[in-house]
Amino acid sequence: MSESRKFNVNRPSREEAEEAVRTLLRWAGDNPKREGLIDTPKRVVKAYEDWFSGYQEDPEEYLKRTFEEVEGYDDMIVLKDIRFESHCEHHLAPIIGRAHVGYMPNKRVVGISKLARVVDTFARRFQVQETMNAQIAECIQRVLDPKGVAVVIEATHQCMTTRGVHKPGVTMVTSTVHGAFRTNPSTRREFLHVIGNPTARMEG
Repeated sequence: MSESRKFNVNRPSREEAEEAVRTLLRWAGDNPKREGLIDTPKRVVKAYEDWFSGYQEDPEEYLKRTFEEVEGYDDMIVLKDIRFESHCEHHLAPIIGRAHVGYMPNKRVVGISKLARVVDTFARRFQVQETMNAQIAECIQRVLDPKGVAVVIEATHQCMTTRGVHKPGVTMVTSTVHGAFRTNPSTRREFLHVIGNPTARMEG
């Protein structure tokens, strides 16, 4: 079964979704019928279609078209600074960050834009950063079967910066490594050097 079919939910109608937004507007203390808010439910539902389009996509499909004629290239491939926007599944607040993806091919390489699409697919769902990090790495490892995969994510969480402890400027760094990146410290160090070693910045 493809990854995208693991979600088995009964989606409400657009009208039901818009009514839910009106309920939240009333809960916040405003009047959803006033001029400035009258079209807000439609806008929010339309925004949700964009923000959470990842539920309608299968990240594995992006990785299935690969190239074998790469003249035996089997060294590290890194795509860094992949900007993404996601949303925290606990408070529905935005998570804004960058992902760095590296892998060591095993005869096959994939177009670099496909790696960015895999990141976007998982980001455009309700997420926890640690889970998203693992999902990206495991998807690449499962489909491409490379010699190793490494994924590092740096992100700010607005559930922490705009509410609760109110700590702006805080960045969370997570990482997931498989294969050669886990078993070979020099390979892992090379990857961290290429992406600017965000783990060192965090520790410093």
